[in-house]
Amino acid sequence: MLAFKSFQQELDARHDKYERLVKLSRDITVESKRTIFLLHRITSAPDMEEILTESEIKLDGVRQKILQVAQELSGEDMHQFHRAITTGLQEYVEAVSFQHFIKTRSLISMDEINKQLIFSMEDNGKENKTPSSDAQDKQCGTWRLKITPVDYLLGVADLTGELMRMCINSVGNGDIDTPFEVSQFLRQVYDGFSFIGNTGPYEVSKKLYTLKQSLAKVENACYALKVRGSEIPKHMLADVFSVKTEMIDQEEGIS
Repeated sequence: MLAFKSFQQELDARHDKYERLVKLSRDITVESKRTIFLLHRITSAPDMEEILTESEIKLDGVRQKILQVAQELSGEDMHQFHRAITTGLQEYVEAVSFQHFIKTRSLISMDEINKQLIFSMEDNGKENKTPSSDAQDKQCGTWRLKITPVDYLLGVADLTGELMRMCINSVGNGDIDTPFEVSQFLRQVYDGFSFIGNTGPYEVSKKLYTLKQSLAKVENACYALKVRGSEIPKHMLADVFSVKTEMIDQEEGIS
């Protein structure tokens, strides 16, 4: 009975930790989505730097949530709880890579993301006053959470959908250069994913189809700009693309 009592306590503690991680992952997902929605306003906002600054503040808030995840996982095998946090980490990768693309027109590396997820005692002081239950955290002084390669790949795959939306929005605002920059970038990302193909994790191969759809829509927009851009007024370009996008979706649905 004593042995089973200890088993029960251990399993209950593990279940409670898992539930806390699920809640934190949900909060990370929500805040990351809000950051992405904010960044989409760049296509129509007059002051780009102001939005980037605001997005950085929001991402700092997300990183404080990730710090709480790192504290919960201190001394634990991350892979045992990976399913609880993977959705939030993918959404965070998507938000960070979207911001990085807007700033530099390039893809952020996994190492750069992981460098941002090393926390010190000073970072711990910024977060909400919810002390960690693990005494080792207080003694350690630093916490880190590593994004797994699968989370990184899935986050980048989701990024392509946001870039497609940014491309269409920018055309509607008269920005003719962004679609061609996005198209070239998406081709490079698609080529990279094609090398992985069916040899990678199942989730990655599923995202490949969505990535191909996003690339087709952006290339279609670039084609219309190049061939018919001179004969369509700028304020009508977005309407033309939205109609063509609906036609592509219908054709894919039929096939």
